[in-house]
Amino acid sequence: MSINTKDKIGKWMVGSDVGGTFTDLTMLDKESGTVLTGKILTTPDDPSRAIFNGLDQMAKQYGLDLKDVETFIHGTTLIANTMIERKGVPTGLITTAGYRDVIEIGNEMRFDIFDLFMKKMEPLVPRFLRREVRERVDSEGAVLVDFHEEDVRQAAALFKEQGIQSVAIAFINSYRNPEHEKLAERILLEEMPEVSVSLSSDVAPEIRELERFSTTVANAYVKPLLRTYIAKQERSLAAYGTDASVNVVMSNGGLTDAESAAAYPIRLIESGPAAGVIAAAFHGRMAGENQIIAFDMGGTTAKMCLVRDGSPNRVYEFEAARMQRFKKGSGIQLRIPVMEMIEIGAGGGSIAHLDNMNMLKIGPESAGSVPGPACYDLGGEDPVVTDADVLLGYLDPDYFLGGDMQLSAELAERAIANKVAIPLGISSIEAAAGIHEIVNHNMVSAARIHIAEKGTDPRKFSLVATGGAGPVHAYGIARLLGLGRIVCPPATGVASAAGMLVAPPMVELGRSYVSSLDALDWAYLRSLFADMRKNAAEGLGKVGVREEEMETMYTAEMRYAGQGYEIAVKFPESMLIDEDTSVLETAFLKEYEATFGHCPQGVSLEIINLRLRSFAPEQVSNLRFNRYDPDGEKALKGRRNVYFHEIKSFADTAVYDRYRLVPGTTVPGPAVIEERESTVVAGPNTTIKVDGHLNLVIDLH
Repeated sequence: MSINTKDKIGKWMVGSDVGGTFTDLTMLDKESGTVLTGKILTTPDDPSRAIFNGLDQMAKQYGLDLKDVETFIHGTTLIANTMIERKGVPTGLITTAGYRDVIEIGNEMRFDIFDLFMKKMEPLVPRFLRREVRERVDSEGAVLVDFHEEDVRQAAALFKEQGIQSVAIAFINSYRNPEHEKLAERILLEEMPEVSVSLSSDVAPEIRELERFSTTVANAYVKPLLRTYIAKQERSLAAYGTDASVNVVMSNGGLTDAESAAAYPIRLIESGPAAGVIAAAFHGRMAGENQIIAFDMGGTTAKMCLVRDGSPNRVYEFEAARMQRFKKGSGIQLRIPVMEMIEIGAGGGSIAHLDNMNMLKIGPESAGSVPGPACYDLGGEDPVVTDADVLLGYLDPDYFLGGDMQLSAELAERAIANKVAIPLGISSIEAAAGIHEIVNHNMVSAARIHIAEKGTDPRKFSLVATGGAGPVHAYGIARLLGLGRIVCPPATGVASAAGMLVAPPMVELGRSYVSSLDALDWAYLRSLFADMRKNAAEGLGKVGVREEEMETMYTAEMRYAGQGYEIAVKFPESMLIDEDTSVLETAFLKEYEATFGHCPQGVSLEIINLRLRSFAPEQVSNLRFNRYDPDGEKALKGRRNVYFHEIKSFADTAVYDRYRLVPGTTVPGPAVIEERESTVVAGPNTTIKVDGHLNLVIDLH
């Protein structure tokens, strides 16, 4: 159901998520709390075009004036795609003499010990553009070798000659004393006033030079592109006659302003998926579920994140642009705050093919939005997961995107038959069932490993499914994992865009301070946190948060002396005033034992990193989607045959219009519940209930 918006003069908040296949849009009326949704094919050559084409369509459909847009919130795959495709700007590196090969040597680990012909990731900056400067400070920040400014001027001359547009400056131990990096920046800008500069002491002021150097280089590599990208969005918004602010969701699920995003674009590398996790956690809480597996499956990838006590797991390391998608160590090491999401499988557009052993494989290649799945009838000839879902009865060819996009079951069947079924000597239905089941098993295997590594049992969690393909595959995944409940939020196919509406403004900062617990310099410790808190308040102020609205979380990363990894422990601000190390020791021992099952005796403890997370409460406490018009008599649309793996055949299945289901309604499985952006599939031996927030809660028996 559409709403009458022609007479509205309220201000709108827009959420936009650009995915590999579709661009999702949400518009929140800040007066009524109503959310409008839109979904349009992504335009890979210019992602912004799909966003504003989609907004124009929504404005026409609902009779809106886009000059009433007050806030524009965005999530983008631009950074991730730029890293993967190596399409960043020409970049140089200035570093301490003797350290220019750090980003090439890496950590000296082989990501595949059995591959004799393994190729390593090529650095983003070639060796001749990695220039050295004679300078050195020690681990306490004292100067060992004076700074030689002529080395920077010589590097600038080479960079000008080579057409370098962006430069990373990363000196050893600059996290403790950044003065030499700042000097290098000043001299470089004297020689190259237009060049973009990234300092490691700003981007990642933490110990361990590989991660700090590579994060700074990656930031420099994409920085000019994001500035241009955001400026284009601001111009497009201004064309509507609005002075709407542009905010961006970061990889940790927090909201930041455009200026901060442009300064540290590497922190946006997982912005879209992070918003999906925020949406899953939000709807999970609405459904009374605080222990959830957030499962997001779109057109290109599927990802999951554990959410405990309503809060997603966050970490401070990430690996980008892997050469081999599921091989840890094959990508670029980054030190950024990020949701702990794992890529567990393919998306709806992932291509099914036979390998050299004539075995059926899915992905990692994707049909994307161009040419797309065969069933889109846009020229695609390879069979993909969506084609299989059409053939198995999960998707209605006449109701894809609410009927705005017609699918061809005939083309889907032809692609699967030609590329899979006929070569294997099986029927097209058997091939489609195999594609669907292999995708599910691949995701379940990856999820089991990740959950086991976290020392917990998947059966303690409920599954919250988002993304266009998530609810289609959620039942199969929950069945294989042994879960008892699935929650499918309303408008689940645009969940990432909806998550942007509820994403909390957030600033997350870190500093390295290596010290044994019994030798802490409390004055220095307090000064570090005071500086971080000041910066956090300034950052939150840019998105309209007053300092009295801030909530702050303090964390120390600790280890036993001599270990090479840390455990993060939270502590209250009062500890800094009381100077009570027992608070840290107790918290660390508890966390260590929970993780490893025992605690070594008689070993001293060390602090390595300090972190501060400042945030404001969620901007929106409830989302009311506009299309819902409950009417129990009209909820049942009809019946069709749907394939279920546990019975290895089709079953006559009720098909419901999700927009007509009345809160409190309970229906038995098997059932298919359709909405514009996605389709929910529930198998036999399930019960589906509509709760008061319009979530579909599916209990597996």
